[in-house]
Amino acid sequence: MNWYLKVLKEHYADFNGRARRKEYWMFTLFHIIIIIAIMLLSFVLLGGENYNNEEPNPFVFIGLGIYILATFIPSLALSVRRLHDVGKSGWFYLITLIPYIGGLILFVFACKDSENGANKWGENPKGIGNNEAINEIGRE
Repeated sequence: MNWYLKVLKEHYADFNGRARRKEYWMFTLFHIIIIIAIMLLSFVLLGGENYNNEEPNPFVFIGLGIYILATFIPSLALSVRRLHDVGKSGWFYLITLIPYIGGLILFVFACKDSENGANKWGENPKGIGNNEAINEIGRE
């Protein structure tokens, strides 16, 4: 959870630098869990579907919409920093506009290991000397 909060608090709209795989995937995990929880809670509290096969209550999607809007910039910034970590420009994120293949390519980039050493976006976040700071993130 600390990785998720770190992205929201410290790097809300920070498109500079690099993000480790662990930071990216921990944020993504909690992001998906929160989306599922909001959807379930909304359906339970607001009666998402009527039993007579009518349209779902439109208010069910308000909480989800607010959450998605609030986390759009941090998740985009994190994806750009993750692309920087594998040595790609943040503009590679636009590859997701290609149906099916674009998302798969971005997924592969998100799974790749960091580039060794420094690149033009900064030092390797897993580099020597960063272990103390990285280990403290999970313990805060």
